[in-house]
Amino acid sequence: MPYEHTTASATPPARYGDPIYHPTTIQQPVMPLAELPPGVELVTLPNGYRTLAYTQPTTPPPAPAAQPIPAWAKTTALLAPTVGGGIAAAGFGISYAAPGLIAMTDALWAAIALIAAGTLAPILLRTGRGTGRGTEPVQHVTQNITASGMFGRATGTLNNR
Repeated sequence: MPYEHTTASATPPARYGDPIYHPTTIQQPVMPLAELPPGVELVTLPNGYRTLAYTQPTTPPPAPAAQPIPAWAKTTALLAPTVGGGIAAAGFGISYAAPGLIAMTDALWAAIALIAAGTLAPILLRTGRGTGRGTEPVQHVTQNITASGMFGRATGTLNNR
């Protein structure tokens, strides 16, 4: 008997086996969940019915194994305080050495000034001497000295040109 939809009939057709429209008077025995054998569970199907079913055993995921610490991490962890301590010691030493370093730099600047004055003074004197008398002739003095014998008296002549 095919179902025909009419607006006069407000009740849907009877569905046989449906527990809502045709409830059964016999109650099925219910097994307590604690008595279920291993591998059997009470599951809910997509259409909403709850039934017993065999399931795959669920094993908990294995705990992650403890990884050993890499060698580079150990080396870095040991080097960090050593390098930091070295930098701190260097800063401490420089703070104590600063007055001496300042005095040494002053002494070095004085030595540089002395060397510069020693090398520049003859150059400046030579150039300064020639500028005032550039037109005058240069004088030459020649001296001849003669002596006779080991303890003889020396005589000499001066020649101005």
